[in-house]
Amino acid sequence: MLKVRVIPTLLWKNFGLVKGVSFDSWRRVGPVLPTIKVYNSREVDELILVDITASIQGNIPDHDSISDFADECFVPFTVGGCIRSLSQITSLLTAGADKVSLNSTLYENPNLVNDAANQFGTQCIVVSIDFLQTSSSSYICLSHSGTRPTNRNPLAWAREMEDRGAGELLLTSIQRDGTMKGYDLDLIESIASRVKIPVIASGGAGSYQDMVDAVIKAGAAAVAAASVFHFTEMTPLGAKEALHRAGIPIRSRFEL
Repeated sequence: MLKVRVIPTLLWKNFGLVKGVSFDSWRRVGPVLPTIKVYNSREVDELILVDITASIQGNIPDHDSISDFADECFVPFTVGGCIRSLSQITSLLTAGADKVSLNSTLYENPNLVNDAANQFGTQCIVVSIDFLQTSSSSYICLSHSGTRPTNRNPLAWAREMEDRGAGELLLTSIQRDGTMKGYDLDLIESIASRVKIPVIASGGAGSYQDMVDAVIKAGAAAVAAASVFHFTEMTPLGAKEALHRAGIPIRSRFEL
């Protein structure tokens, strides 16, 4: 097993970070730069920053701000939010992002994954899949920060994105987002067992055990979380301790 990563997710809205429940992100968390500086000291493996208003408002990525953030980020840095073209990806990588997260644009232009993987390498391309459970066994993908249903099934979409060149998949449950009631292990396992690229579990982490379960029971290669790190006493370091105690390989001094 590859070493499992612990990844805080930062939701950027206008001038600061926010968090809420089920993609209704209204609660202010704080400014971006101080948060990045704090996480630098807490043994996180990576950071994911998503501009959650960009796809809805049609904004272009704020390359100047990303450059400022990247200057203070000393771990691999993934940036997402209304990325539509190879030129925008180039600008973000030049600004200091290590990876880009692609989502809404792909439902209209899935070839962007092929083109981006060919030009920048699969290791730079994260495909983000926001999904909604519609029945006990049915799911659909949503775009534009969970506001627009698509006709795509998450499993079929994940496999297509892998075939097109995605380097990893970020799977986020809209219903569980911010609830701290646990990840959707069924869908994570369904996808992780059918693709060969890493799957990042996101949406619903409420305890260290949830993170352990996402890896052991569902096969996730990484666990992403926001609310538990913002609003509880849980920390990325504590998450790594729990993963290590469960026998899961991690990127940490606890593996020694």
